[in-house]
Amino acid sequence: QVQLVESGGGLVQAGGSLRLSCVESGRTFSRHAMAWFRQAPGKEREFVSAISWSGGSVHYEDSVKGRFTISRDIAKNTVYLQMNSLKPEDTAVYYCAAGPSSTYDSSWLPTGRREYVYWGQGTQVTVSS
Repeated sequence: QVQLVESGGGLVQAGGSLRLSCVESGRTFSRHAMAWFRQAPGKEREFVSAISWSGGSVHYEDSVKGRFTISRDIAKNTVYLQMNSLKPEDTAVYYCAAGPSSTYDSSWLPTGRREYVYWGQGTQVTVSS
């Protein structure tokens, strides 16, 4: 059974930084993409960033480009989201998501929720002004 566990959320002032982590367990030998989504109160869950299995391909939502960095440690089965220059509008629950098992390290990174089959429970990020 695949499990994703996020950590690293918290309360930070505008302009500050946080690093989110997501540890995956329950499967091996899969070259799948990983992603971060977020959901603010009263809003739909939206794509933030994605990374290929090897880390060779990354993709960001426009509002976080230049501020957020996604990375991945295959040996630790962990994906990270380094968030700098945080803004109040970044306040949301952040979810880690994993793609379906794959034997191919695809450079195509989906941004839709339906493309990801495993989800974590989420970690709250609150940015105060």
